[in-house]
Amino acid sequence: MFEATKVGRSVSKKDFKDQEDELRTQLLAIQRDLKETNIPVIIIVSGIEAAGKGGVVNRLNNWLDTRGVQTFAFWDESDEERERPRYWRFSRAMPARGEISILFGGWYQAPIEQRFRKHWSDAALDGELNNIVEFENMLIQDGALIIKFWFHMSEADQKARLKELSRDDRSRWKMLPDKSKFSEHYAAFEQVAERVILHTDRGRSPWYLIEATNRLYRDLTVGKTLLHAIRSRLNEPTPADHTATLKSNAPELPTSPSAQITLLDQLDLSLSLSSDDYKSELKRLQNEINELAWAAYKKKRSTVLIFEGVDAGGKGGAIRRITNAIDARLYRAIPVAAPTDEEKAHHYLWRFWRHIPRSGHITIYDRSWYGRVLVERVENFATDAEWQRAYSEINQFEEQLTENGIILMKFWIHISQDEQLRRFKDRENVPYKQYKITDDDWRNRDKWPQYKEAVNEMVARTSTKDATWTLVEGNNKRYARIKVLRTICDTLSEALKHTTAPSGDNLPFGEGPLKSSDDANHQASGKSR
Repeated sequence: MFEATKVGRSVSKKDFKDQEDELRTQLLAIQRDLKETNIPVIIIVSGIEAAGKGGVVNRLNNWLDTRGVQTFAFWDESDEERERPRYWRFSRAMPARGEISILFGGWYQAPIEQRFRKHWSDAALDGELNNIVEFENMLIQDGALIIKFWFHMSEADQKARLKELSRDDRSRWKMLPDKSKFSEHYAAFEQVAERVILHTDRGRSPWYLIEATNRLYRDLTVGKTLLHAIRSRLNEPTPADHTATLKSNAPELPTSPSAQITLLDQLDLSLSLSSDDYKSELKRLQNEINELAWAAYKKKRSTVLIFEGVDAGGKGGAIRRITNAIDARLYRAIPVAAPTDEEKAHHYLWRFWRHIPRSGHITIYDRSWYGRVLVERVENFATDAEWQRAYSEINQFEEQLTENGIILMKFWIHISQDEQLRRFKDRENVPYKQYKITDDDWRNRDKWPQYKEAVNEMVARTSTKDATWTLVEGNNKRYARIKVLRTICDTLSEALKHTTAPSGDNLPFGEGPLKSSDDANHQASGKSR
């Protein structure tokens, strides 16, 4: 594979100078054109050690308008990054539409190093490469242009370059000790690289192999390749999506009413709980969830709670019974509204990646990424192609969370149309509740059948073993809140049974769980009514 990067290609200083000004002018022009589009450009810069990746990136930043370019290096992981799924760090590096991100190594760096150091088998590497292909396809289907450069040279040229760098005081900082093995085992590293490139070289995200021995040839080739890739993308028509003509992947149902029954129709909305039973259960479960939250913190197990449901279904009330029981230092509640301009400039999952909790902490989403297959589907805010592929994207996203040890719970709180109408009128008549009712709430009632169909398909296609939906009968608020709390306690308790606490005291200095049972009872009961 790499023979073509060892043939001795070069560019003289004169030829480089003759072509540089025109290339730079064209790059700046195409960058201005790019700014007016919905296309984010992601440039992956990878290759063997001492191939000059830093020099290439510095040159690109010199040629381009840096106000539209961001550069990211993925060296040592920070504490924040280690405590979250691997792709969290990459989500933060994604460019807005019309802008460019340059990623040193990107999502390829860790898999290559893991296999080279024999921490992973070929099978483990291939599994991660499959994840990468799916991740890149998700970005491409959302409109991104991914350009991947691999810089290579012969073993003899690499040794000469490393020797040259070792004599340059300004370059010694590049010679990281843990990278020395790459030059000592050139053939083994090349073999791993070949496997990675062969597995991930796809038509919409190809690898460009660049001979890196001659710096001027290397830089000029990268600049011209980048120009051609962006220009070609801007000139091509909007790519057709095979899902664009599909209404739904759900089967076409007979028209008889009995054939239209959904999961929501099977819920017994008459279920209720007496006031006395509610108070005693609430106190017990809030005490338990307080203890479990601190136990999860000690064991560094994060939790993500998702709340969806019909308007006025009781999501806010259920969330308050949770947060009233947990130390405020352990959780964040994220209300999800219409996306901002900044959020619309990125893939729809971008704004949710930002709030994934650190180890031991809890994030509560009041509405979530499921808006793509619910309100955006029903209200035509997303195209058929966009919401159709979202099921797979969401499953992959949630799989990354659970594989990282995050405890994920998803709740749909459901009420009848009659109960919703009663609550709407109550909100209109009570002054401190009037902010909760909007014209959109009334308008959405007219699309009750469409939302019911969307919920049914959502549950069918995204309720998985490690990310199961819990459907909550919500006509009786007391019953719904207790069911939510009990589900959380049972799930946390079961998950923590299989988790070993890290050695040492992991609590911040001066912080910790409530030591006194009286204090715990006070926290669990005093703020929950």
